[in-house]
Amino acid sequence: MSKLTIIKVGGKIVEEEQSLEQLLKDFSQIEGYKILVHGGGRSATKLAERLGIESRMVNGRRITDLETLKVVTMVYGGLVNKNIVAKLQSLGINALGLTGADMNMILSDKRPVKDIDYGYAGDVKKVNINILSSLIKQGIIPVLAPLTHDGKGNMLNTNADTIAGETAKALAHAFDVSLVYCFEKKGVLMNESDENSVIPQINKAEFERLVKQGVIQGGMIPKLHNAFNSIDAGVKEVIITSATELGKNTGTRINGE
Repeated sequence: MSKLTIIKVGGKIVEEEQSLEQLLKDFSQIEGYKILVHGGGRSATKLAERLGIESRMVNGRRITDLETLKVVTMVYGGLVNKNIVAKLQSLGINALGLTGADMNMILSDKRPVKDIDYGYAGDVKKVNINILSSLIKQGIIPVLAPLTHDGKGNMLNTNADTIAGETAKALAHAFDVSLVYCFEKKGVLMNESDENSVIPQINKAEFERLVKQGVIQGGMIPKLHNAFNSIDAGVKEVIITSATELGKNTGTRINGE
């Protein structure tokens, strides 16, 4: 099968000009088929604040009321997505910016209310692999924003790590998929205050133990859940690393055993 690399980038990386430009240069050098999935939560939080809309987070996930949904749709699907697409075009990469609603790319269900009401948050139900495969094979690089839809006319805010993981899982049947989560840290850290305390490899048992100990917390928990689910579904490799280390085979490698 042909190799496909899915890069997910978020945090400060996509919101600071210098780090974004370097990341996209490195991304443009990756050989073979590729997809870029981006976040943009900090930009959304800043705009919401300017508009007088409170941002609430629980376990690294945003509570999305109707006003917040408008903000994230503008920021993720517009400002951040098109800025990335324009920069990739300048590097000779023929990129196409997409939300889950475009071409019916990613269909989601509104997350059911259990302990917490996440509002207009989407849990991915289906990824349209035929459309994605067709684009990729035409030499078009999809740039996916963390927005999906419910098929009933409603946009849904969807965690970017989940978008990357579900896309990787869906395409693992057609491609040899590598999934790389890029952010500011060098990988999963044993000590949050020590940048060099990277855990080189982690399995499910170690993950659960470190969560109980409070070593792994916040947004890293759903990120690792997505990583393990991807491996279980046939994704060849999942790596969590720094955006500055893209392509250098460093960081934390996920072990499905």
